[in-house]
Amino acid sequence: MRNGHFLSFISLARQRGFSIVTAIFILVAFSIMAVVLLSLFTVQRQVLGLDVQGARAYQAARAGIEWGLYQQLRIANPVCNNTVSFAMPAGTSLSTYSVTVSCVQVINNGLTRKQLTSIACNQPDAGNVCPPTGAITSPDYVQRKVQVEL
Repeated sequence: MRNGHFLSFISLARQRGFSIVTAIFILVAFSIMAVVLLSLFTVQRQVLGLDVQGARAYQAARAGIEWGLYQQLRIANPVCNNTVSFAMPAGTSLSTYSVTVSCVQVINNGLTRKQLTSIACNQPDAGNVCPPTGAITSPDYVQRKVQVEL
């Protein structure tokens, strides 16, 4: 064997080993990128779901305020020191929420006002009371609060 041919054989052998190392490195890099993208997609999906749940909780709290305003203005309920809790109607997109509406009379500088507070949540206590008493351990818990004075 000539010296030139022997050296070219050695360089070919080294190039083949280098190709395997490069291929393994590329496969590992793509696998890491796939795992990162998958976890990012999962987190984005969870955030979007919580955003939708938050919007629904806000609409349930607004419905509670409208119910409370109706009770105070149309039914002419003079008593305003009560709290009522109820579940939203079944068959709607808000059916998983409960609402607690409270009314308190506030006297300030001789003016008597009524303060309505509506709290909506998706995991109430027994009796549909929001917010639930005790520690909230669920990561899917959503609550919104709306308050008005009249």
